[in-house]
Amino acid sequence: MIISMSPGATAEDIASVVDTVTARGCEAYVSQGVSRTIIALSGAVEQIGSLDLRGVAEVRRVSAPYKLVSREGHAERSTVWVGPVPIGPGTVTLIAGPCAVESPQQTLEAAQMARAAGAVLLRGGAFKPRTSPYAFQGLGEAGLKILAEVGAETGMPVVTEVVDARDVDLVASYADMLQVGARNTQNFTLLRAVGRSGRPVLLKRGMSGTIEDWLLSAEYIAQQGNLRVVLCERGIRTFETATRNTLDISAVPVAQRLSHLPVLVDPSHSGGHRDLVLPLSRAAIAVGADGIIVDVHPRPSQALCDGAQALVHDDLRELAETVTAFAPLVNRIPAISPLTLTGHAARVPVGA
Repeated sequence: MIISMSPGATAEDIASVVDTVTARGCEAYVSQGVSRTIIALSGAVEQIGSLDLRGVAEVRRVSAPYKLVSREGHAERSTVWVGPVPIGPGTVTLIAGPCAVESPQQTLEAAQMARAAGAVLLRGGAFKPRTSPYAFQGLGEAGLKILAEVGAETGMPVVTEVVDARDVDLVASYADMLQVGARNTQNFTLLRAVGRSGRPVLLKRGMSGTIEDWLLSAEYIAQQGNLRVVLCERGIRTFETATRNTLDISAVPVAQRLSHLPVLVDPSHSGGHRDLVLPLSRAAIAVGADGIIVDVHPRPSQALCDGAQALVHDDLRELAETVTAFAPLVNRIPAISPLTLTGHAARVPVGA
């Protein structure tokens, strides 16, 4: 069962509802979005009839196992804001940057290339979960500092991955959005920790996960009070070897039908080859994705991680043209950020 609070509901109104349903034998999970609070109930929900309490807009039964992120309880699709940047219906948001932070110069060059192509969020990995224990694992906190400095210089809020629940507070002190990667989609301790962080979360789909698995992972985050979750389809593991992963393009409209959360596509990690990124980006926008996230590197042949899929200057010019041309065809506009006009990114306090 879901209780939707009215946009003007106060903290006292929410507390009154929680006290009432708890007294009737239910557990209440309060999750806050930009303009509305949703309360999910479990337990003796049959004891909850109509709630004639101040601030309650609607009480609805939800059949989906993911209560808070389901469209059954939140019919309108959500927009998640990362600082001044929107991700959601009506826009196509471009996120770009190096797969891994290697040095201040490499990160700055990649960020400048990304910004010139119309990117409004800077991605980059300071902690890198790798299949091989001998592969480059990232620079850690030193990489976070580089990302924060480059983000401030270029005017782009930072998106970066956190791989360990113990590092959530550290990463959140530098980043504007936390990413949970495919290998950690069902790391439930980590999901709860990022849910409590106060930061928006970019949740990638597990490489062997169903769409329901993916949405239930998002529910773990939402249950901690954080509805600012963005889903990212990054390809799934199949028998095909011609691509790094198989991009499940149908997952975009399916996830949007089932959940109110925004859905991005990662054409870099799905295709795994530079020449596939642009065609897959076109497909993503055409099918209705709320944005794309791509790898950029000034010298891909020297990259310490995933150089084969990183875009360079000519690719980025074509990507910019693609976003500009395709977005209006699906009744959207490219997302913009006022920060990129000034080149100064203001840090967003945790919990904002």
